Amino acid sequence: MYPLIRNRRLRKNETIRSLVRETIISPNDFLVPLFICEGKGVKEEIASMPNYYRYSLDFIKKEVKELWQMGLRSVLLFVKVPDELKDNKGAEVTNPDGLMQRAIKAIKDTCPDMIVMTDVAFDPYSKYGHDGIVENGLILNDETSELLAEMSVSHAEAGADFVAPSDMMDGRILTIREALEDEGFINTGIMSYSAKYASAFYGPFRDALDSAPVDAQNIPKDKKTYQMDYANRFEAIRETQLDIEEGADIVMVKPGLCYLDIVREIKNEVDVPVAVYQVSGEYAMVKAATAQGWLDHDAVMMEQLTAIKRAGANIIASYFAKDAIKFL
Repeated sequence: MYPLIRNRRLRKNETIRSLVRETIISPNDFLVPLFICEGKGVKEEIASMPNYYRYSLDFIKKEVKELWQMGLRSVLLFVKVPDELKDNKGAEVTNPDGLMQRAIKAIKDTCPDMIVMTDVAFDPYSKYGHDGIVENGLILNDETSELLAEMSVSHAEAGADFVAPSDMMDGRILTIREALEDEGFINTGIMSYSAKYASAFYGPFRDALDSAPVDAQNIPKDKKTYQMDYANRFEAIRETQLDIEEGADIVMVKPGLCYLDIVREIKNEVDVPVAVYQVSGEYAMVKAATAQGWLDHDAVMMEQLTAIKRAGANIIASYFAKDAIKFL
């Protein structure tokens, strides 16, 4: 006897599949990463990230207007700091006329309702390419946390809606939250990179910002002493819970696809929004494979984005944001 229950009845055409679809991608899901550089009239493609660009401030204004018209209402800012401004002390991070501070103001002047989140990390400013101050071959935790708190206040003063610490120093969320509170920025949010893994998928991003760790004597050649071991699962939950206790409003898992089990674990444990960063290597692999004709770009892109949301992401930071919205 044939079954009375036939699940294929709900798959017979696109109309019914759309009607019963459990996971829907919309512009509201996306946080758009933006790379900003000095200069004027600059829209420079990143070689390892096809169709993604660094923008000077005049061009970033045009870009955010386009994003807003597409329904993309949140951006995450990263800056490419000139080499002559890099050091091991963070002299530039709180400069009110620094590139990040000017970028925040430019975007808020252009698109006041755009949600602006800012990368809070030392590596773009470090002559060693590390997320913290380096001393005697070590990445200093507490001194770096204090520097990140100063950076966060500076971003808030410029108009940032959220600061996004991506460094993985212990205790830095509490240090940042207290600094923001002390300066009256009680409504400035924190999106913490709570479970950021020491991943091999970050290469193109480091090309975009020229922020890879330098290869020098007595300098760690990777970030494994502060970013998480990708073999670990329960550690991610501990890290995330601590960040929430310290004042994080949004928590993040980074990278995306190889860590969807972590996303679901965290989503099951916490009651704050969970963000996922679909990182540069994930983007670059799809672009490279489709350029060879090996994959259907849009089909793979949407499958990956849907998987990230299905796993539990409330927010997806993705270089595919514009491509996805155009496809939809």
